[in-house]
This record gives sequence, structure tokens and C-alpha cells, in this order.
Amino acid sequence: MRSRFLLSMALVAVGSLFGWLAASGRLAEAFAQVKKADPPQPDGTQLPKPDPEFKGKIGETYQDSTASFPLPVKAAKGSPNVLLILLDDVGFGMCSTFGGPVPTPHMDKLADNGLKYNRFHTTALCSPTRGALLCGRNHHSCSTGVIIEMGTGFPGYSGIMPKSTALVSQTLRDNGYATGMFGKWHNTPEPDISPAGPFDRWPTGLGFDYFYGFNQGETHQYYPTIYRNTTWTPQPKSPEQGYHFTADMTDEAIA
Repeated sequence: MRSRFLLSMALVAVGSLFGWLAASGRLAEAFAQVKKADPPQPDGTQLPKPDPEFKGKIGETYQDSTASFPLPVKAAKGSPNVLLILLDDVGFGMCSTFGGPVPTPHMDKLADNGLKYNRFHTTALCSPTRGALLCGRNHHSCSTGVIIEMGTGFPGYSGIMPKSTALVSQTLRDNGYATGMFGKWHNTPEPDISPAGPFDRWPTGLGFDYFYGFNQGETHQYYPTIYRNTTWTPQPKSPEQGYHFTADMTDEAIA
């Protein structure tokens, strides 16, 4: 009796829905919208990418069937490596890459084999500049109008990047790239910078497969607070043994 009662209630609910749609003249419109919906695009324009179609065969028995495991997402053949470098307190005209007096031969070599852009505007603050660079939007659009420690409960200034704001790391990873972040992050909301998390707004929660660095605005260069992914990790050697965080961070990035 209970199952019949539930079924009758469900039919009544469905009937009421269709009756409301028909009465309001929206039934045909609803079906038309479903019909016109764009199919999933496997070419990378839709993220996350749609689940792959089953390309095997299902027969009456396993002997008549052919398995087909879904393959992992891979970057398209010929996709370039992407190296994004952000330096605090270095002016646009400092490096030789853009005509400055400070020799930066390795950056020059990278630029000579690629493209140079000169219309990105910093905000003169680290967290907002990093947020804008990673998401390609105005820093207020990613709720990072000020540095993380000064976040407020007002739109554009919370320091909590909205889920609708995808970072370049997320876009690359969803297209099959392996991603990593090294050094200073400073874009996790202050209350979340804890060994207990939550970790969804740490680098590994925002598109980076790997993180090695510090999560605050600054750290000691000889005795830094280092996280590997979301776990605190001790520095590999002492300053007396030649330790400096910049070299350590660079070695991790190269590795």
C-alpha cells in the first residue's frame, strides 16, 4: 500500500507539473530548450570535459564483449609548456628582457623563443595582482581587491575567489596539463591557512597538482614555513649548510 501511495503521489506531482507547464504555455518552450541545448564539446571549449563515450562492445556474454577503459585527459599534441613567473617588488623596466638594466639572460632566452606582452597592469599589491594574473580578470572580479590579511565581508574584497572564476591552472589541468606552483602563494583566505584546512582554496584546491612554498605574505628566507601540497615540511638543510629558500624553491621547480 505504501509503494502504491508513493507512486500515486509521484504521478500526481508529475501531472501537476505538466499541467502547470501546459496551462502557462511553457510546455512546448521547455521541450524546445532541451532540444536546442548544445551537445557536450570534446575539443576543450567545455570544461570540465564531458565523460568519454564507451567505444567497446557489449555482447550477450563477456566472450562476445570488448572492454574500453576511459582514457585520461591529455593535452593536445604539440601543446606548449607554460611557465608563469611573478616577482614581487620588481618594476616592469628592471629586467633586460624588457630593456632594463638588470641582466636576466634566461628570461631573455625564453622571451626570444616566444611572445612578449606589455599591457598587463599590476595593482601594486601582491594578492590582487596574482589573482588578476591567474584568472585574467580585474582583481575585484576574483574578490581580491586587497591583500588577503585585509579581506572584508564586502563584494570584491573578501579574498574568497568565487567558484565561477576559473584560474589558468584549472583550465590547463582540465585540458590534460600537469600543473605545479612554487614559492609565495598568498591567495588563501587567512582563516583557512591552517594545518587543519579547509584546503579547497589552497593551490592544490585551485588547479595545481603540486605546491611547494609558503602561504602567507612573507616568510623567513633562511628558516621558512614551507608547505608541500597541504602539509608542513621541514627545510632540507640549514643556512650553515648553504640553505636559502629561493634556491630551494627553484630546485623544486626544476625537479
